[in-house]
Amino acid sequence: MKVILTHEVTGLGTAGDVVDVKDGYARNFLFRRGLATAWTKGGQKQVDALAKGREVRAVKSLEEAQSIKGTLESKAITVAAHAGTGGRLFGAVSTADIAAAVQAAGGPELDKRRIEVPTPIKTTGTHSALVRLHPEVQATVELDVVAG
Repeated sequence: MKVILTHEVTGLGTAGDVVDVKDGYARNFLFRRGLATAWTKGGQKQVDALAKGREVRAVKSLEEAQSIKGTLESKAITVAAHAGTGGRLFGAVSTADIAAAVQAAGGPELDKRRIEVPTPIKTTGTHSALVRLHPEVQATVELDVVAG
């Protein structure tokens, strides 16, 4: 089944890409989460609109992405979260929390959809997250999660 991605999906493509996936994956995962729409002949207009939006939001050049990577990897990012005894958090640290903490630390404004956390952050301590800045540039951000 051909679908048009409306958001970036890891391992599949970015917004505006037309990809061929299995019917069940499209119906049960992509459509339900609003990550894709079915491809139609008129869907090409939607693909063009998504591509224009992606160009506006994307980091314009590789050099700019490299400088942002250097800034992110050199900053100490502290995330305050509600924690109980033993350092266990009530809930987990979300990508939106990470984006807000980066901006509060004087870093650039990040799109929460470009932040990937390999395992859910449910304890205090040091953790890492991956930020996709450009198709060729990824930054690893070290997070210090504290009870707050």
